[in-house]
Amino acid sequence: MPAEPVAPPAVTEDDPGGRTVRRLVTVLALAAVLPALYLPGLVHDFFDLKIYMRAMDWWAAGNPLYDYVQPDRVQGALYFTYPPLSALLLRPFALLPLGATVAIFTILTGIGLVVTTRWLVLPVVARHDLPRLFTVTVAVLLVFAVESTRETITFGQINMLLVVLILADLLFAVPQGRRWAGVGVGLATALKLFPGIFILYLLATRRWRAAAVAAGTAALATLLAAAVAPADSWRFWTHELWATDRVGRTDYTGNQSLFGLLSRITAPEKPSQLPWLLLVGVVAGYGLWRAARAARAGDALAGLTLTGLVGGLVSPITWTHHLYWFIPAVVVLVDAALGAERGTAEGARQRRWLFTLAAGTAFVIIYGVVSFQDWGVAPARTDNLGEFVARNAYVLLSLVLLAALPARRATPAAR
Repeated sequence: MPAEPVAPPAVTEDDPGGRTVRRLVTVLALAAVLPALYLPGLVHDFFDLKIYMRAMDWWAAGNPLYDYVQPDRVQGALYFTYPPLSALLLRPFALLPLGATVAIFTILTGIGLVVTTRWLVLPVVARHDLPRLFTVTVAVLLVFAVESTRETITFGQINMLLVVLILADLLFAVPQGRRWAGVGVGLATALKLFPGIFILYLLATRRWRAAAVAAGTAALATLLAAAVAPADSWRFWTHELWATDRVGRTDYTGNQSLFGLLSRITAPEKPSQLPWLLLVGVVAGYGLWRAARAARAGDALAGLTLTGLVGGLVSPITWTHHLYWFIPAVVVLVDAALGAERGTAEGARQRRWLFTLAAGTAFVIIYGVVSFQDWGVAPARTDNLGEFVARNAYVLLSLVLLAALPARRATPAAR
């Protein structure tokens, strides 16, 4: 009798070929979705970067830097609002063709994103024995999918430079007690004021030397910029810094700060300063207390993540592209979920809660607040609860994470 044909072996969980196929399909599926997520952002057409370059041309022609203004459909008028050090950094790019500048900014943002994502993910890979290449690749694709990343790239923002400086400092230099610890935070603060919240974090964690180095670096860099551009520096620090109306409408949905939330409640009028300051004091105090506790417990990533969320909440203006800090929050949540105690009901509940919060956070920051919504140009006040939640999703999510983000056991640094 002829031999019966032998059926091919079934693909099982132990089959490396099957795992490879599934991983490849996952990566290709994520990569295929990315273009659709970026489609709404194409209308930005590197809008912010073009403002920077026009302002640099205006400045190079001998005009006062902070006199530059251009009309805008949504904000009314837009100005150059960064500190003078940022202007000195940007000015050489105005000598290049615009297309070259766009390419350089986009490539550098992509490189910064890949590098920082590896920093965040590799300790998790090592701790839970996850497949290194697959996990990092999926993480990078997901970070590219997040709205803050999309807005950074399509507007032509400098946010990833700041993130690289902050993470290099607070994940490596500060925990390792390096002599130059604090320099990255100081430079980031001199380039854009938002990172100054991390100097407060260093003080809250009693990293006195690093805090002094950060403050000294920021001051020295600012003085060097003042030596090159004294009149513009004086004007910025004595006047323009305090003129929040130069940055844009505070009630615009893209402003995901506490002040933005209050502005949307009181629009078209601006909110009273006293309630906002009281709210800022409570949120900053609680958030930095939690951040310091996390850092003392050995979780530097949770500490700096909580600090970044505090910074986004308390700043008068926090555009969606500023809110990178949801990304490390998801990493902390997933890592804590994977490390939850197994074999107990309490551990199972904790794992479900952490995975649910991580998935919910990922969904919100990928879908976003402004990318797929046409909020128009009218004052953003609304009495509809659903629209209120949608317009303030990042503010509300930040408050939830401020209370719920766990502090993990001491974690090894990525290499």
